[in-house]
Amino acid sequence: MAAPPLVAQTTYAELLERCANAAFDQAFTEDGAFTAKTIKGRRYWYFQTGTGAARTQRYVGPETPELLAQIEHHKTARNDERQRRTLVSSLLRSYNLPGPIPRIGDVIAGLAEAGVFRLRGVLVGTVAYQTYSAMLGIRLSSSLLQTADVDIAQARDVSVAVEDSTPPVIDTLRKVDKSFRDVPNASDSRRSTSYVDRDGIRVDFLTPTRGANTDKPQSLPSLQTDAQPLPFLDYLIYQPESAVILYNAGIYVQVPAPARYAVHKLIVSRRRPEGFAKRDKDLLQAEALLAVLAEKRPHELQLAWQEAYKRGPTWRRLLTEGLIQLEAPVRDLTLKLVDLPRSTIPGIDLTFANAPVRYDFGRDIATFEGTALGSPVICAISREALDDYFGTDGQDQKGRVEGVLRNRSKIEQLARTKYLSRPVDEPGAVLIKTMDVPRLLKETPAKKHPARSTGKSRTKR
Repeated sequence: MAAPPLVAQTTYAELLERCANAAFDQAFTEDGAFTAKTIKGRRYWYFQTGTGAARTQRYVGPETPELLAQIEHHKTARNDERQRRTLVSSLLRSYNLPGPIPRIGDVIAGLAEAGVFRLRGVLVGTVAYQTYSAMLGIRLSSSLLQTADVDIAQARDVSVAVEDSTPPVIDTLRKVDKSFRDVPNASDSRRSTSYVDRDGIRVDFLTPTRGANTDKPQSLPSLQTDAQPLPFLDYLIYQPESAVILYNAGIYVQVPAPARYAVHKLIVSRRRPEGFAKRDKDLLQAEALLAVLAEKRPHELQLAWQEAYKRGPTWRRLLTEGLIQLEAPVRDLTLKLVDLPRSTIPGIDLTFANAPVRYDFGRDIATFEGTALGSPVICAISREALDDYFGTDGQDQKGRVEGVLRNRSKIEQLARTKYLSRPVDEPGAVLIKTMDVPRLLKETPAKKHPARSTGKSRTKR
């Protein structure tokens, strides 16, 4: 996942701004005026046309500095479609960033033109995941970007509150392709939450579960469709981010914040059956984003994790079970960022099988290997700790290696205690320092025999 040059991220930022302005300008082309309402202490803007009985109001959005700037420059906004097409082409061809297949691009463009994203619909699923490549300045694995589905989510209370609506979804989709048809919902065949065309392109509408879990479809009046309720979805679509689908002149959409997407995928992966292809895809998408966000947006990932972790025991269980399935470096990196010990992970242990002991002269440490959940763990003890507590003061490298071998059981137990119970210092590794030893000795139970590997390892996905 080598990062594209900085110029690619700069290009994308310019495209995002241009697409936002273009989408705003195209949505309000008639003669009219912008007006604000205060609802529950927050200001929301509407676009008003006509007078008297012919007066109409269309939802614009909650007040933000960016929205006020768009309103200010609305009448002077220029048509820059050609420049936007050039920017999209540059990002696709020069930097190999992902875009949707044409049929998916046409569907999203049709939904955007109808006002789905203006009315706070959120694009979720793999098409949303595609946008993170340009947003975060990374190249994601092509195998994680393939889809023939478009998933749109909206909270029902938002759908009611915006006091505006798109044309019926089926009409919008049939403007894109006349073969689109309703798919009867499995729980209520009289209602449709999904639409499919003759080539299998599928559009699903989703909404957060309200109260007790139920499969009963819920109406989204602003989008003029029903939607399938799903648990955990309220967390995913809270405070979405603006993004651009790299297709034609760019399509301005709303997608989940990438940190929420990563945490959400970790959770829902545990609710899918073993061996289900989407389960592996969920985990791989979560893993790729967690690794990048820990470096690029650590504070956002911390906040997203903390919010999910505080939602109760079910959420915590699903999160920690999801972590088990990740590769050890990403799992440890995530634990380090959110300040949790490895013992948070169900069933984790550090075992040993008499691996060779070596001395690293450059770092002045003795190293040996252990195993946790089927992955190797580099264990080490510093020269100072050996000299202070294991009788190797004044000895050479060979003497210190022999000192480890003489005290192997105790040192392995110290490593195990620190690896499991202390905050993560380094992914895939544990280092015993001289300052650690007194406390670790108190916390480590005396054992005649160190924990040994059973030869079993976790099942790799």
